[in-house]
Amino acid sequence: MKKFTLHLKKFVFFWISFIFFVCCGFETADESTDIIQQLLIKYYDSTAEGDAIKRYELKVTNTGFCRYKKVYTTGKTEFFAFNLSRFRSMDYYGASSNGTLYLRTKNDDVIVQTRNDRKGDIDSMRNYIVVPLKGIDVADLNILLAQFKQLNLTLASNK
Repeated sequence: MKKFTLHLKKFVFFWISFIFFVCCGFETADESTDIIQQLLIKYYDSTAEGDAIKRYELKVTNTGFCRYKKVYTTGKTEFFAFNLSRFRSMDYYGASSNGTLYLRTKNDDVIVQTRNDRKGDIDSMRNYIVVPLKGIDVADLNILLAQFKQLNLTLASNK
């Protein structure tokens, strides 16, 4: 009976360990959104448009949305949002000291809303978001691209 109990303990331990390692080996969508959020906030260049911007919000949600809001000192507000399942590619123009990141979507999937503008409130669609960055190196850009692609695949497979 002791031999049977020993084998049973080994068997149960093996399967619990196996399930633990399998579950820990995969990155979840929450981890990807956290990494993307941290990198974008860390390298965001708030001085790119000078004193024109009073505040900004850059958020990647757990449900797979990327939201970017700029509030200007004049009161004008620009809001950009898209679902990361529609992400197509990422381009970075500039040097490691400063540049602009273009997040491109498959079609006109970026919602653009402008409020309190002299021309009036405008709602439109676009196929990219432009985010100014500073001090980012190539390794972090590659991590960012890999996380966007991973999240895109995760969200597309969940549909």
